[in-house]
Amino acid sequence: MNYKIGLLLISIIFNFTISYAQYDSIPYGGYDRTYNLHLPTGYTGSTSIPLIIALHGGGHSAIEIESMSGLSLKADLENFIVVYPEGVKGPLSNARTWNAGECCGYASFSNIDDVGFIDALITILTSQYNIDTTRIHATGVSNGGFFAYRLACELSNKIASIAPVASSMTLDYCTPDRPVSIIHFHSVNDTRVPYQGGVGSGFATHYNPPIDSILNIWSNINVCLNIDETIISNGLYTYRNWSNCECGNEIIYYLTQDGGHSWPGGIPTATGDSVSNYINATDLMWDFFQQHTIDDVYITVADILVILSEFGCTSACTSDIDGDGSVTVSDVLDMLSLFGSPC
Repeated sequence: MNYKIGLLLISIIFNFTISYAQYDSIPYGGYDRTYNLHLPTGYTGSTSIPLIIALHGGGHSAIEIESMSGLSLKADLENFIVVYPEGVKGPLSNARTWNAGECCGYASFSNIDDVGFIDALITILTSQYNIDTTRIHATGVSNGGFFAYRLACELSNKIASIAPVASSMTLDYCTPDRPVSIIHFHSVNDTRVPYQGGVGSGFATHYNPPIDSILNIWSNINVCLNIDETIISNGLYTYRNWSNCECGNEIIYYLTQDGGHSWPGGIPTATGDSVSNYINATDLMWDFFQQHTIDDVYITVADILVILSEFGCTSACTSDIDGDGSVTVSDVLDMLSLFGSPC
């Protein structure tokens, strides 16, 4: 009898859990692009809630990043939606990867339009569920973290902030439409993506820029005035901050002395490095995400024109400031700068 009751309880728990998860696909770019969606247990659709896009590492899957990160458990506690998209499999290695620029694998070599896929996925999910479109965030580990940086560069109109883990950025150009806040997690013991830069020990043979240089690039993009301040350095981890950035943005960097190429505070994979016991990336990134939205960070061109009109300036006075023969967004921004920051 006890054995049967145990099986019944397991069945109930299993069915309760999967009732809030959905593995699905959408056609995009000639592929059936797969993803796993987790709705929090308290989801009713009556109020809009945040969405976190969680991107697996190279060769991994939606199930693996869900397990290692614990984001679905966090979602149930804090009431947000998590989607775990999957990269395209290579025809030879059968490994899923993301096109993050020079990284990584088949997706990069074949120039897979992963940014377009995520854009399309956001459009579909926001039409099906009550998602707060000003609070869509992205995180990813390893190759997924590289891709999170690319999303910040090329999809900043939809991504409020990002949380890369054990990754770097390998793009020739990064010209986001708006500043993007970043919280980055790394370990000094990570040999696959060394935090000081260089070619890692993994299957990818590309050069990884130092994390400091990447965050300094973003500091320039975000127009931060307080540069690379060490807030905590206690022998367990270092916490550094780029603050007083344009429009309330910030950049945070956690560098642990333990762990490796893994998710800090998460569950180690069968073949991966140990995880940091000094910090919990999932808890820290959720706290960070709650502080950053799109609507309170940057305004649109329409907003700029409204502000100008409040100063008695109509379209007639948004002149061709740079003399190129047309009134451009740049002209309007230049005009607005006469009255202060465009935030």
